[in-house]
Amino acid sequence: MQNNTEQGSVHEVELRPTVEIHLPDGRILQGPRGAAVETFLRVIPEWRKMPIVGAVINHELRELTYTIDMEARVTPVSMNDVDGARIYRRSITFLLESAFDDIFPDIKLSVDHSVASGGFFCEVIDHEPLSRADLSRLEERMRELVEANLPFERQEVPLQEAIDWFRETDCMDKVHLLKFRQKDYLVLYRLGKHRDYHHGYMVPSTGYLKWFALSPMGEGFVLRYPRRKDSKELVPILESPALLKTFRQYGNWLARLGIDSTGALDEAIQGGRISELILMSEALHEQKIAEIASQIAGHKGQIRVVLIAGPSSSGKTTFSKRLAVQLLANGIEPLAVELDNYFVDRDKTPKDENGQYDFEALGALNTVRLNADLLKLINGEPVCMPFYNFKSGKSEEGEVVQIKKDQLMILE
Repeated sequence: MQNNTEQGSVHEVELRPTVEIHLPDGRILQGPRGAAVETFLRVIPEWRKMPIVGAVINHELRELTYTIDMEARVTPVSMNDVDGARIYRRSITFLLESAFDDIFPDIKLSVDHSVASGGFFCEVIDHEPLSRADLSRLEERMRELVEANLPFERQEVPLQEAIDWFRETDCMDKVHLLKFRQKDYLVLYRLGKHRDYHHGYMVPSTGYLKWFALSPMGEGFVLRYPRRKDSKELVPILESPALLKTFRQYGNWLARLGIDSTGALDEAIQGGRISELILMSEALHEQKIAEIASQIAGHKGQIRVVLIAGPSSSGKTTFSKRLAVQLLANGIEPLAVELDNYFVDRDKTPKDENGQYDFEALGALNTVRLNADLLKLINGEPVCMPFYNFKSGKSEEGEVVQIKKDQLMILE
């Protein structure tokens, strides 16, 4: 068909050298086509107010090094956001590992579990713990790398090349893990001679990582980082010797099971050992519950309430039932009190920032009735226990209970 004036005409045009991005509040930023999204976001006031470490571009989370080649909708991601906090923690861990390799090239570092005050518990493997002087040297090296503002180089490499690298550097846990990877490539990051992968995005360079500290704890140390709502502040460390002891015991259990990494677990599953591992794990757990029951029995008549804490679906009810069995074996008849039955009616349940019911909030419980019922039970008075009907979202009256003089309550 031949084009005419009314229909208009189609012709090729050159792309403009600039492109626009649209922010959630309606602001429009213009910059060079092909520039990193970081270049665009540096001009907004928020860049100086809060650490921006990533961006959601057309509904997908991206690194700040992601290039803008066409018009896009962009939402900055700061350290106050869940994704931003993860990016920062992942990056600060990589910085620690790089600095550690520089100073202690012949020692292996384990970044273990998180701590409540904001940080990761770390320790060296098959070596005496680091001294305070060693920690000072390590932190100083980290700050030198931050001051140098060195880039984190993102590299997509063939899977076999990554496996060969980790085997060469004696990271056998990652060699075992990568045996089961389905994709034929792996994204590695490099800082100096250090290469690794961290299951997610990173900040562009070390200069973003200004807020951290190293503090001794037990036989290891804590890599401290800001919590989400205090993106530039480090809160004091909360000493948790009992929790530290539990994690140590957990590590010993894994060693006894021969499962020291995710790769080792994959190999055990492939080798048909999973049923054996489950039975061994259950036996170890039951042994620990029996020890707890024995400790309680040792204070029979003195302990009136046993409290079990944990988030939703963490196994509190199952644990309380197993503990009750062990207590019965020790001659103690417990009364289990489920906190779920003290939920307020659904229409009175508080909601979170997304408008969803927040059953973790203290206001989701009828604490007035709970306190009153507990006092009556401890005093030996009969109590009509509530029953929460999750289908109707209403609290109903349940059975009447009364504990004996030497009986105790398990409250979860």
